[in-house]
Amino acid sequence: MRYYTQLVFVTPGLEDAFHEFEDHVLPLLAKYGGQLLLRWRYTPGVAINSLVGNPYEIHLVTFPTADDFRRYAEDDTRTVYLHLKSRAVERVMLIEGGLLS
Repeated sequence: MRYYTQLVFVTPGLEDAFHEFEDHVLPLLAKYGGQLLLRWRYTPGVAINSLVGNPYEIHLVTFPTADDFRRYAEDDTRTVYLHLKSRAVERVMLIEGGLLS
């Protein structure tokens, strides 16, 4: 199982475009065995410390394999809506990993 954490930094005022992108692409996760384990939206005052800034949202998703994640990222339906993400998102930090025992 592969885990992916995304820190998503959205341009202020373009949150609606980001939400529209998410509304179209999050349902595609299941097609590739993916699951959205956590979708957390930043609230001012809750961060103790941050050297990277405060993301608009943090997503934790899982896929059976790295190839499943890649196929999701390249999904034809998802790519139709990438213009919304490109418009709204300043940057994304993607962290990939697995479970530690």
